[in-house]
Amino acid sequence: MDASPKLTARQQQIFDLVRQSIEETGAPPTRAEIAAELGFKSANAAEEHLQALARKGVIELVGGTSRGIRLPGAALKALNRAREVREALRSDAQFALPLPGLAQLTLPLIGRVAAGAPILAQEHIEQQYSVEPSLFARKPDYLLRVRGLSMRDVGIMDGDLLAVQKCAEAKNGQIVVARIGDEVTVKRFRKERQHISLLPENPDFEPILVTGDEPFAIEGLAVGLIRNQF
Repeated sequence: MDASPKLTARQQQIFDLVRQSIEETGAPPTRAEIAAELGFKSANAAEEHLQALARKGVIELVGGTSRGIRLPGAALKALNRAREVREALRSDAQFALPLPGLAQLTLPLIGRVAAGAPILAQEHIEQQYSVEPSLFARKPDYLLRVRGLSMRDVGIMDGDLLAVQKCAEAKNGQIVVARIGDEVTVKRFRKERQHISLLPENPDFEPILVTGDEPFAIEGLAVGLIRNQF
């Protein structure tokens, strides 16, 4: 059994900040945001720590993007398992440690969505996958296979698996799965006075403006991201 990567106190602090940001907003922080949060003098200091974390395999860096930080599923699983063991050893409870895989969360993987059909319709489900529930701050209802690169600059790449919690409303700045007419898209949500904007995270793509002239619904909220390793 492989040992989990050993992190310094500062590396652990940065890793926790990255994971918290992804869990709460669906996107990793920028280097500048990490520097501001931890009191570094420049974003370069944050970059050095991120490079060290990448070398230890607990994060992956995507070049050329301001938010190009991703959490590999395998590394997170190892870290969470190590945390469970540490917590159990500190506990006075008289129960055995949980067996690996006992508390797995089974989620349907949604592929292409047919026009007019509910997103969780049986014909959209490609497979079922088991994941660690502790990967997510909020419990997801399904995984959606990402198509295209419109959210590239927040580290959401073509083929990745986006963990989605079903909901019908969102706050400004959150990353959502939205249905516009017969199309389903992943974008950052912003509600304005006269319309709703669905914002890409890639300058090669234009924002989508939603008015009352076409059917629109929020299908869910992004609560995590798994790099496709299947």
